[in-house]
Amino acid sequence: MNGIPLTFSEHQINRTIIGGPKTIDPKALNISVILLNSSGSHFKLHVFENLLQCNFQTIVSVEHDSSNFTDDVSKRYPMIKFLVPLEKTNDGDLINLAMSEVESDYVLVLRDSLNLPANFIPPHLAERLTADSPYCIVPRLFDNQKNALPCAFSPSAERTHFVIDSSSEIANGKKTLFPFDYVALYNRKKFIQLGGFDWTINSPYWQNLDLALRSWLWGEQTVLTSLMQFSYIDEPPVSDTTYNLDYLRYYLKNELPKIKMEQGYMKRSSFFVFLGHSSCGIMEARRQYNAAKIWVAKNKFRFKMDLTSLVQNWSRNDEDK
Repeated sequence: MNGIPLTFSEHQINRTIIGGPKTIDPKALNISVILLNSSGSHFKLHVFENLLQCNFQTIVSVEHDSSNFTDDVSKRYPMIKFLVPLEKTNDGDLINLAMSEVESDYVLVLRDSLNLPANFIPPHLAERLTADSPYCIVPRLFDNQKNALPCAFSPSAERTHFVIDSSSEIANGKKTLFPFDYVALYNRKKFIQLGGFDWTINSPYWQNLDLALRSWLWGEQTVLTSLMQFSYIDEPPVSDTTYNLDYLRYYLKNELPKIKMEQGYMKRSSFFVFLGHSSCGIMEARRQYNAAKIWVAKNKFRFKMDLTSLVQNWSRNDEDK
């Protein structure tokens, strides 16, 4: 596995960038859109039309597969910026790359598998959503039968194990641990300061949770809103929570570090705790652990809490609101 990234723009891949606005419209929303495309469906053209009606500052259409992209689409929509990767990569890596292509304060990450109506974010709603400048704002999501999906995630503990509780009940401004399926409105500056998604974690679930939990441990917040909501056109994705090497990297960076004297650190005994979690040999476990220890040491002043204090204070802080 690759070394743990230390900066937002550390990883670059071969890609093609086509189109996009030449100048910024002063009347445009202070929000850009990153649209993650999983297919070459012609329905996407309808999505483009609706997104353009919202007057976002920039729209970046990201293809997972370059074979789904045609020059005809870019010529038809010159105001949309198209990012076409020329090598295989994951969702988080693509979002990081797209974040570098926009300048707005907030960026809305969406998928082409969502039903995106016209004018779903009018100017007054955009201002209201971003007024308090949170790091991440999570919309309400529904499946294709209009059933509410669990988007409210909270941390808890069972004995010594970290667990995540979920609920479909949404309340404006309430906390949630992470956004479902990456879909959320992100504060771009804070996203970059957090380092973005760890491209070395390929599992969507662990990659998403890694950045989200890191943001909490480093003092940022993710909140829910019912003022913005979307439904999936087909079946929503099912989270794969398999314990694998991606899980181990997430675990090393988020669950193992402790806080002392306002600094993050790894306890001397933590290697043996990690070894009990890992299924790799002792040499590989030591290599993974040492890489994480270096990463924690370099970011030690970024930690505002550890996982234990996050779990203990979660409900208490919600009750204070």
